[in-house]
Amino acid sequence: MNYTEFFTNRSTSEISKDLLGRTLSYNNGEEILSGTIVEAEAYVGVKDRAAHSYGGRRSPANEGLYRPGGSLYIYSQRQYFFFDVSCQEEGEPQGVLIRAIDPLTGIDTMIKNRSGKTGPLLTNGPGKMMQALGITSRKWDLVDLADSPFDIDIDHKREIEEIVALPRVGINQSNPEWAQKKLRFIVSGNPYVSDIKKKDIKKNHGFI
Repeated sequence: MNYTEFFTNRSTSEISKDLLGRTLSYNNGEEILSGTIVEAEAYVGVKDRAAHSYGGRRSPANEGLYRPGGSLYIYSQRQYFFFDVSCQEEGEPQGVLIRAIDPLTGIDTMIKNRSGKTGPLLTNGPGKMMQALGITSRKWDLVDLADSPFDIDIDHKREIEEIVALPRVGINQSNPEWAQKKLRFIVSGNPYVSDIKKKDIKKNHGFI
């Protein structure tokens, strides 16, 4: 299976769920920084009030969502950058936001990139994750994942005990229907999930 097929052959929520347990890596030219995806959030296009493409909005800032499935949509808010991958066919602006990874390789560099932050604080949120990887621009926005220094292992994944669907984070509550939709998927018990409580963390990080 290639990226195009992976990111177009089913619903965006199913794709988001299937990304859990897979390795996201970034080659910075000197080493590979990587981690297991443990939290991913689906945005389902023009009807989704939380999506950047709601109502058919289209601009240079969100063009990545309109590209063919498997294209990168990297955007910024304040000083942080966020990693999305477009889903579905070209012109159907849906995507998945990778919110957190459980670090695997390049951890010392990640800590340095995060100014000494360690443990879950290293990558337990989408902005923190990108900072840990050393991403400081939108340079790779609009680029096909296959042509970028990023990689998602779509051929292998870690076995997960339980996946839980939850409401998305930071969604405007003025529209409770979309604020409460369970389109955020997590590896239950993983300490790197963005809002997990200490009592819910599992020693095995939620993997079998």
